[in-house]
Amino acid sequence: MLKEDHSKGKSLFIRIFLPYIKRNIVIAGIAGYYFIALMLYIFAEVDILIPCIWYTLFDVRCPGCGLTRAFIHLLSLDFSAAWDSNPLIFIVLPGMSFYIIKDFVQFVKKNK
Repeated sequence: MLKEDHSKGKSLFIRIFLPYIKRNIVIAGIAGYYFIALMLYIFAEVDILIPCIWYTLFDVRCPGCGLTRAFIHLLSLDFSAAWDSNPLIFIVLPGMSFYIIKDFVQFVKKNK
């Protein structure tokens, strides 16, 4: 009986999670790249993160400049450094998390 429960869990993963990733392949690709780049930056100090195009072209900081650094600070639970890097992280991160969870729940309800 234990093997049946494990196989049902696996089929649930294949039935729900993989189609969701396929439907959002572009976002999943960007998230995967961002995750790998952050891990390389945090653990190996290898910076392959995409620079701000606005700052590169015009030498003016945009509202999004510093969000990656703020996110890295949040991962290490340094909230004051995250605020100093870009206070917008405290709006963007919960907003994106809410959107992703809401979209996934709607996808699961549609595909039952």
